[in-house]
Amino acid sequence: MKRAVPRDVTPHGVAHARRGFSARFASLRATGASALAAFLVVLGPGLLAGLSDDDPAGITTYSVLGTDHGYRLLWIIPVSTVLLVQFHLVAVRIGAATGKGFVGIIRERWGTSWGYLTVVLLLFANFGTICAEYAGIAAAGSLIGVPAWISAPVAGVLITLVVLMGSFHRVEHVLLLISSTLALYIVDGVLARPVWSEVVSGALIPRMPVNDAGWVALTASLGTTLAPWGLAFIQSYAVDKRITTTSLRLARWDVIIGSVLTGVIGLAIAVACAATLHQAGVRIETAADAAAALRPLAGSFATLFFGAGLLGASLLAAAIVPIATAYSIAEGAGEPASLDLDARHFQWFYAAFVGLTVTAVSIVSLPGLPLIPLIYSSQVLNAVVLPLHLIALLRLGADETIMGAARATPWATRLGWVSVALVVTCIAALAWSWV
Repeated sequence: MKRAVPRDVTPHGVAHARRGFSARFASLRATGASALAAFLVVLGPGLLAGLSDDDPAGITTYSVLGTDHGYRLLWIIPVSTVLLVQFHLVAVRIGAATGKGFVGIIRERWGTSWGYLTVVLLLFANFGTICAEYAGIAAAGSLIGVPAWISAPVAGVLITLVVLMGSFHRVEHVLLLISSTLALYIVDGVLARPVWSEVVSGALIPRMPVNDAGWVALTASLGTTLAPWGLAFIQSYAVDKRITTTSLRLARWDVIIGSVLTGVIGLAIAVACAATLHQAGVRIETAADAAAALRPLAGSFATLFFGAGLLGASLLAAAIVPIATAYSIAEGAGEPASLDLDARHFQWFYAAFVGLTVTAVSIVSLPGLPLIPLIYSSQVLNAVVLPLHLIALLRLGADETIMGAARATPWATRLGWVSVALVVTCIAALAWSWV
């Protein structure tokens, strides 16, 4: 006998009723279960959205930041972490209050045309990032002699099977397990034996760049942490996990922990490179370059951990960025968007995920294809989309007609506009350096 679906459940929320997340949360709290037990129920959106920001593009950015500038510009990572907490909290609150993902609520609030435009922007911005994730898998494989035409397709098949055949919770458990490999970067930061007093000074005392390359590094570090796809993912994923305003208080801790871990890992990567590659005057262009260069300076274990972390980060992001994009495409089309949909029948969500994965794997697997222009162009588009995304989040979060009692306070909104101004200033500085 089928369980009746509550009338207030949205089309892409049918799976939520089956999963019974709200019921589990309510029963835990009603029976006096510990706060830890209740927290474990809501754990996921903040942790995965945060850690997936430490993808190959992010690892490369942090590696270059430490290699080229030493400890001088480390402070941008804590600043970026604070902004990540701030805007991820806004996105989760909107998802909890409305029961809709980012594109879904754009479509409802401002019409289908704006919804389609948002999908197009996110699709173009995200696709280059998806290619970058599989390029990271190929780079990690190359460290042990596995060619890209083997590593990228195998990873693509495994990730697709997990997403298509697994339930929401199984997919989440696999992703959380993969994310644990990022802890290896913290070990790398310790193995590099940095000057800890300089690390503390560089992380807490802001010092301005001395050249254009420094401004590029600052902006890139900010942009790789506050990625538009990450903001879209955390909102849609929170809806898919059935986070509500009732469970929002504990969900905040999930966001804070995920964001802080993201910053700690980014800092460890930059510190490892600052203490070794910067001191030796080594130049790198990719995360794989950093892993290879660490061997003579910090030992084979540092290279092993860096490479394993790169593979884990690539696999995590290679799953999450297509999922985030598939959420947006399905929401833009007004179709169900959930990891619990029936994969035996056609679903826009799964079709978008498979299409993005197959295309990205095919491109990365082509021998001699220059990926840098595609990835670079996508990051430029990310820089353009990011302020628009942040502005939309702030406007939606302060809109009483859709948020009701959960709308942001005037103080929080003003603080959000200050943060947007900071992001726009960094992007303008980068544009000026190019000109």
